[in-house]
Amino acid sequence: MAMNGLMNGHRTDVEMQQADRIKEDLIAADIFKASSVAEIQATLAKLNNQEASVTARLDSLIASQKDLSRELGRLDLLRAHLGSQAVTTRAISNGMLSNAASTANRISSSVKKLDLEQSRVKATLDVVEQVAELKACVLGVTGSMGAPQDWETAASYLNRASKIPKEIVNGQFAEEVVPTAEVPDPPSVTLDNASESLCGLFLREFEKAAKEGDGAKVTRFFKLFPLIGRSDVGLDVYGRYVCQGVASRARANLNAGTSGNQRNEGFFCANALTKLFEHIAQIIDGHGGLVERHYGVGKMVKVIERLQLEADVQGGIILETWGEERNVDRMLTDIKSYAFSFLVQSFLPLPKGSTGTPRASSPAGRDIAASRNSEDEGVDMKEVDGILSETAVMLGRWSLYSRFLATNCRPNKEIDDNPPPLLLPPLLINSNLSKKISDRLIDPFNAMTTFFFRRSVEKSFQLDEPPPDLSLNPTKPLPSNPPYITSAVDDVMYIVNKVLQRSLATSQRAVVSGVVPTLARVLGSDFIGMIQRKLRDESYPKPVIQGGLPPEDKIIAFLVLVNNLDVATDYIKRIISTRVDSSTTTPSLDTDEGPSAPITDLFPFDHDSVFISTTLKSLETTFETKTSELITDALAVAFNNIIRPRLRPILADAFRDVDYNLTSAELATLAREDEAGNNNPTLADDAVRRRFGNGWDALTTPLKRLLTERNWERLLTSTCNSLAKVIEKRIWGFHERINELGAVRLERDVAGIVGVVVRGGKYGLRDAFLRCTQICLIMNMEEEEWEEVKAEAEGGGIVWRLDPDERSRARGMVLEEEN
Repeated sequence: MAMNGLMNGHRTDVEMQQADRIKEDLIAADIFKASSVAEIQATLAKLNNQEASVTARLDSLIASQKDLSRELGRLDLLRAHLGSQAVTTRAISNGMLSNAASTANRISSSVKKLDLEQSRVKATLDVVEQVAELKACVLGVTGSMGAPQDWETAASYLNRASKIPKEIVNGQFAEEVVPTAEVPDPPSVTLDNASESLCGLFLREFEKAAKEGDGAKVTRFFKLFPLIGRSDVGLDVYGRYVCQGVASRARANLNAGTSGNQRNEGFFCANALTKLFEHIAQIIDGHGGLVERHYGVGKMVKVIERLQLEADVQGGIILETWGEERNVDRMLTDIKSYAFSFLVQSFLPLPKGSTGTPRASSPAGRDIAASRNSEDEGVDMKEVDGILSETAVMLGRWSLYSRFLATNCRPNKEIDDNPPPLLLPPLLINSNLSKKISDRLIDPFNAMTTFFFRRSVEKSFQLDEPPPDLSLNPTKPLPSNPPYITSAVDDVMYIVNKVLQRSLATSQRAVVSGVVPTLARVLGSDFIGMIQRKLRDESYPKPVIQGGLPPEDKIIAFLVLVNNLDVATDYIKRIISTRVDSSTTTPSLDTDEGPSAPITDLFPFDHDSVFISTTLKSLETTFETKTSELITDALAVAFNNIIRPRLRPILADAFRDVDYNLTSAELATLAREDEAGNNNPTLADDAVRRRFGNGWDALTTPLKRLLTERNWERLLTSTCNSLAKVIEKRIWGFHERINELGAVRLERDVAGIVGVVVRGGKYGLRDAFLRCTQICLIMNMEEEEWEEVKAEAEGGGIVWRLDPDERSRARGMVLEEEN
C-alpha cells in the first residue's frame, strides 16, 4: 500500500509539474504581450504566487522522505523472510511427499487393472449365463413342441429367448455350445423355425376357434402371438376376427327390418348406425385392456384402424340405404325448386287499391293459396322435419363415436391433470365414412334446415293473426295480457329455438357454421323484412285528412308490429343466452324436455366450443342491430304522426288564459272575485299542471298500454326531447311579459309539467328539461346569486346547458315592478 501511495504521489507530482510548466509558458507569453507597467506588475504577482506554491510542495516532499525510507526498509525485511519460507517448502515437497505420490500412483494402477479383470470376468460370466439360458430355451422349445404340445410353454421359451442379445444368439460360442444331438442346428435357426411353426399353428387354431365361436380359445391363442415375436400377425388376425363380427352384426341389424314396416317406422337406419357404433365401442372398450396388456401400450390403435375400415363399409351401406328409402335426393331437388311464392309476392309492389297482402281466409288469400297448392304438395314439411330429426340423431351418434375414438387414440391418455386439447385422429379425418357423413348427412341437413326454417317463416306469416279486440280507448279493458304481438312472432321464435336445438345436438361444427348464419340471413331478410314491409305498406299511421290523426286501426296495427320486433329481440337473446351460458344446458333430441350437456361438452374438440359461442353471439348481435334500427325508425314515425301534432295543442290548452305579468295586487283582486263566486280556474296554483296532465294522459295512456315497456321508454324519450324544445320556445316567448311574481309561478308550472312527464319512476327523463328549468332558475335568482353566476366561469359548480348569452337573456326576461 505504501508503494501504491508512492506511485500515486509520484503521478500526482508529475501531473502538477506539467501543469506548472504550462502555466509558466502562459505567463511568459503574457509578459511578452504586456504593453504597460500595470500588466507587468500583474504578471510579476502571478509569478510570485506560483513560486510560493512550488516551494510549499517541495517542502512537503522533503518532509515525507523519512516515511518513504522506513517503508522501503520494511519491504526488504519481508522479502528476506519470504525467501527462507520458499526454501523450506521446496525441501518438504522433495523429501517427504514424492514417495507418497509414487506409492499412490502404483496403487491406483493396480486397482484399475483389477477392475478391468473383474469386468472381463463378469462379462464372461454374463455370456456364459446367457448362452446357458439360450440353450435352455432351445431345448425347452423343442421339448414343448414335441409330444406334450404345450404351446404356452413353447411360446414362453421363445419369449425368454427373444430377450437374449442377437450377438450372443448368433455368436460363435453359442453355435458351438448350444447344439446337441437332438437339436443339431444353430440356435438362431432353431428359434426361427420354431417361431415360424408356432405362428402357423396359432393362426390355424385361432381361425378354427373363430369359426366355432369359441371365445376362450380365441383369447388363448391371441395372447400367444406377442410371445413368439409375431405381434403384427396377431393384431392383424384379431382385427379381421372382430371386423367379421362387426360386419355380421351390422348385416343382421339391417336385415331385421326387412319384414313388415319396421324400416318406415321410427329411426330405423339411425338405430342401425347407432348399434354399429355401439358395437365397435364395446369391442374397443372391452378388449383394449387385453390388447395393451399383452401387446403393449398404444397397440390397440392398429385394431381401431381395422375396425374403422369395416365401419366405413358398413356405415356407408347404412347411409346409402337410408338415402334411398327416404328419397333424400328427390327431397333436395324439390327443395331447390321451391319458389316461396308468398314471400316473393309479399315483397312485390302493391297494386293500386290494395291495402296489403290478403290473409289466407280472405277471397284473395284463397286465390293465392289455390295457385300454390301444387307447390305445397311438392314438399311435405312433416317429411322434411322427420328427415332432419333422423339426420340429427345420426350426426349426434357420429359425434359421440368420433369423441370416443379420439379419446382412445390420444397419446398419454393416462395423464388427466392437464390433458391436451382433444383432436380428431387421422384415421377418422381420412376415413371414407367421414366423407360420406359430410356428403350424405351434413350437406343435406344444412340445405333442408335452410328450407325448413324459411318455409316455416313463410307459413307463420301466412297464418299470422293479430291480437283481437285491441283499442285506444283507455276505458275499454284489453282482452289479453301483454305483450301485444301477432302470432307469427311466437311461431317463428319456436322454430328458431327448435332449429338451434337440433343443430347443436348434432355436435358438428360444420352444421352450426352453416345453419346459424342462414338463420341470421332469413331472420333479417324475411322475418324483419316482412314486418318492415307491413309497417311501410299496410299499417303506416298516415292521417286521413291534413292535420288530423291516423285511423285507430292503423295506429294499433303499427304499434303491434313494433312490439313484434322488440319481443322477437328478447326471444333471440333468451334463446342464445341459455345455450352460450356454460351453467345452463340445452334440451336433447330424444325428448322435448330432457336436458343435455352444455356447449363445452357438446363440442369438445380443440376450440370448437369457443367458435360455436361466438357464432351464436354473432346471430344475436346481427338480429338486435337490425331490429333496433327498424324500431327506432318506426317509433320516429309514431312520434311524428301520432304524438307531435298533439303536443302544441296540449301545451296551448295548459297555458290558456294564464298571465304571468299580474302583480300581487291584481292577483289579490282576482282572488277576492273568485271567492265571490266567479270560479276562475286560471287562479288555481296547479291549473297548468292539471290541464297538462289531463291532455298528457289522454295522449300517452292509450299508447303506453299497447306498447312493450322498452318501446314505450324509447318513444317517451323522444317525446320528452321534443316537448322540452316546445316548452323552451314558449318560455322564451314570455320575454318582457313576465314579472318577478310571474317568474315564480312559471317555474312552478314548468316543474309541474316535468313532474307529470316523469311520473312513474322515469326520473332520468328530467335531463331533457334542464334548459327549461335553468331558464326559470336564472329568472328567480337573487341579485347576489346572479352576480356570483356571472363572476364564476362554471357557474358555481352548476353544469349549465345555457351559454353565457342565453343566461343573460334569461335574466333580462323579467320586468321590474314599479313602486
